[in-house]
Amino acid sequence: MSYLSKDDIFKAEDLPTRDVDVPEWGGVVRVRALSGSDRDQYDASMNQAQPDGSVVRLPQGSRARLVALCVVDEDGNSMFNEFDVGRLGNKSSAALDRVITVISELSALTDKAVEEMEGNSDAAQSGDSGSTSPGN
Repeated sequence: MSYLSKDDIFKAEDLPTRDVDVPEWGGVVRVRALSGSDRDQYDASMNQAQPDGSVVRLPQGSRARLVALCVVDEDGNSMFNEFDVGRLGNKSSAALDRVITVISELSALTDKAVEEMEGNSDAAQSGDSGSTSPGN
């Protein structure tokens, strides 16, 4: 067995994209898998430290934040920034969920991880930071 070199890893094209038909928006968007940094940024945006040292999940705007991180233009550049999240959050939840389904598939996010990110699990609603690692 041969092992990958550092260069092999950095050269790998490991962020697949997929075009998603979003009839609510009248067309197709391109979605890219979350990178490790994107996932960290998203997870951090979902947490708020409390004075007692605990962490509370903030699911408000979770769908829009995830879509903003992963929708890209034809050249693979992000289409949205943090200032667009509020406006995205006002779009159809069906459309956002359609895009998030593909993000989840491309990024190997489990149903449990998505529920925790969106604050829909018992652990997230109780204030437990829980684990959002794929496969948990």
